[in-house]
Amino acid sequence: MTVTRSWLRLPGFEHCGSIVIQYSFPAGTQGTEHPNPGVRYSSTSRTAYLPDCGEGEKVLRLLRKAFDRRLTFTIGRSTTTGLNNVITWNDIHHKTNIDGGPECFGYPDPAYLTRVQEELRLKGVTEED
Repeated sequence: MTVTRSWLRLPGFEHCGSIVIQYSFPAGTQGTEHPNPGVRYSSTSRTAYLPDCGEGEKVLRLLRKAFDRRLTFTIGRSTTTGLNNVITWNDIHHKTNIDGGPECFGYPDPAYLTRVQEELRLKGVTEED
C-alpha cells in the first residue's frame, strides 16, 4: 500500500487535492488461511482515491490499519470477472474512479467517508484501537 498526494480535485471536494492509494500484489500461492491452500493466484493492482482533507486523512489512517491487519483484500471469486482464486476486495469499499458518482465507484458521493468508516468499524477498525 503506497500513498501519494495529488493536486487533482475530486468532485464534491473541490477545496482540496486528493490522496492516491496504490495497492500492488505479486502473484503467489494461497496459504492455509485462504480458501484453496496451494492454489496459485495472479498479481493485481488497484488504485483508490480520497479527498486530501481532515476527514480523508482520518479514513486513510483507518484504511492503513485495515490493510496492515490483512482485512482489505481476500482471495475468492471476483464479482466483476467471475474468476475464482483471485485477489478481491473484502467488503471495505474504495473509490476507484475520480468521478462518475457511486454507480461508477467514484465521486461525488457525499456519504462515502461516513459509510466507509462504518464498514471499517464493523471489521473492528476504529481510531481508538
